[in-house]
Amino acid sequence: MTPIPLNHFVIFSLFLFSIGLYGTLTRRNVIGILMGIELMLNAANINLIAFSRYISPNPETGQIFVIFVIVLAACAAAVGLAIVLAMYQNRKTVQAEDIHILKW
Repeated sequence: MTPIPLNHFVIFSLFLFSIGLYGTLTRRNVIGILMGIELMLNAANINLIAFSRYISPNPETGQIFVIFVIVLAACAAAVGLAIVLAMYQNRKTVQAEDIHILKW
């Protein structure tokens, strides 16, 4: 059984990152924007694991970085969802262009 080449992982990660970037830039719903950001972070995780597997002499380093990125993504999602819930309670909408509470 032959191993999967590195460029397959990079192309898949590029495809996933592109979907996340498109979703982040085109969505009007804040939840959709957060989902796009999560896709981009997962694409970065795939790259970290792939490069750590093929290039690093110690493959555990990529896995440690991925754990840090997952923790960072979980914290960002928790804070983002808390902000969305607070905005929904005040404004009754989760549309990004309707939320202008921070403007004076």
